[in-house]
Amino acid sequence: MRKHYATKENKPTIQIIKNDTLSLCIATIGADTLPMLLLIHGAPGSLWGYMNLMDDIDLQKQFHIVSVDRVGYGKSRLKKRKFVTSIETQAKALLPVLALNRSSEKITVLGRSYGAPIAAKMVTLMPDAIKELIMVSPVIDPDKEKFYWFSKWGRNSFIQLFLPGAFNTATAEKYSHSNELKKLLPVWENLTVPTTVIQGGNDWIADPLNLEFAKKHIKSKRAQYIFLHNAGHMITYTHAAMIKEMLMKSRLFHDQITSLDVN
Repeated sequence: MRKHYATKENKPTIQIIKNDTLSLCIATIGADTLPMLLLIHGAPGSLWGYMNLMDDIDLQKQFHIVSVDRVGYGKSRLKKRKFVTSIETQAKALLPVLALNRSSEKITVLGRSYGAPIAAKMVTLMPDAIKELIMVSPVIDPDKEKFYWFSKWGRNSFIQLFLPGAFNTATAEKYSHSNELKKLLPVWENLTVPTTVIQGGNDWIADPLNLEFAKKHIKSKRAQYIFLHNAGHMITYTHAAMIKEMLMKSRLFHDQITSLDVN
């Protein structure tokens, strides 16, 4: 990261949010008086997984971009908890980030992969603070959880000694994820904020049928669904221009409405 940002004029600021039980590592860029764009990563992952969006000059001028390490990843921890597999606990741990919003506007939340259901749960905990929810390549259908030939090896305590901590955290989450998603079923009916779900047709991690699950269970009339036939899992990279355009249009629409209200 130091090498990447060595020649860049605009660099993110690293911050640790702490209380008696929580340490949460975030990277922020853009004026904190701008509306917040909160980015939540999947599993395994880190706040740097959104580096391409954080580096975008146009987005920096429109948003206070905040990318967060979920608890169990990077330097983010819950006291006396090595792994946090509960989606609800993960979501509640992110709530202190919302207090960093210094603008008069509500927050845009983008969650990717395993981060999408956590983002959705967090939104339902604080709906009045949220402008919109964007779920990219979401893993949300409890009956479509994928396991691979190497998945079982990740549970071996000896092998875990040689793996990065993020991989061990991701393994713990994977084996709890289906049950956690079943607990989340009522959340989809309670989503009231505008919600966008984006899914790729060639996604080998998040089953493309997750999009159909979203259509069936999200009851909000303010939801839209985008299916990209040839896209894989990493849509925030392969279709970064589309994500950017979506975010910029949302800001432009808000500015136009505000201007009408003032006039």
